[in-house]
Amino acid sequence: MKQYPSIPSWKEGAILGLPIIAFEKLDGSNIRAEWSKKKGWYKFGSRHQMIDTSHPELGEAIPLFLDKYGDNLARIFMKDKLYREAKSIIVYFEFFGPNSFAGLHDPNDNKDVILFDVNPIPKNFVLPRQLLKDFHDVELPRVVYEGNLNVSFRDAVISGEYEVAEGVVCKGEHQKKPYRVKIKTQAGLDRVNSVWASLDRVSRLDGPARHRLECLSPQTHTELPRRSFRLSSSS
Repeated sequence: MKQYPSIPSWKEGAILGLPIIAFEKLDGSNIRAEWSKKKGWYKFGSRHQMIDTSHPELGEAIPLFLDKYGDNLARIFMKDKLYREAKSIIVYFEFFGPNSFAGLHDPNDNKDVILFDVNPIPKNFVLPRQLLKDFHDVELPRVVYEGNLNVSFRDAVISGEYEVAEGVVCKGEHQKKPYRVKIKTQAGLDRVNSVWASLDRVSRLDGPARHRLECLSPQTHTELPRRSFRLSSSS
């Protein structure tokens, strides 16, 4: 099952002037599910591995997804030719709770799932404007901005003007392919610093969760308890 691609940061992938739609970036675990006309919802995975309901941390995401989206998405797929004629369809959603962070989930939280991307196989990902049109009847991440990608928008996200906790994912089209870039808020990066400052919390992270947290930082994890980092408007 196709894994969700890594989203580059502003420094790695910003294309100034490109028309984009910016969605709120949710802080949880990336989960994927595959559907076909014959099998229905028959395959589930995290970003890096296949899972089922027995998974100790992420298994809860499957019934949440099926209850919230399963039937509604299947109806959309059967009604629209683009999806009806696909070999299969992979959807991507975020699994999170109020205290989720960097792949860690509080077992006492009430969790939720939100759909954020759809890929009819063998075609590519549905572009953002079509995603909003085709899936307007189900919950998607909040749209916070539509327009050209520019430095003023980036700085506004970093400073918290858009009232998003972690940041945004900007989506568009470039050279006839889906385009994505992420912008993190300074508050989100400060939260990373605070987690690394707590060696007890860091010690409980393992595998992909710890790797994701390490990738948020430009420094090694052994340095982070002593140093913090900030986003600069000139970067």
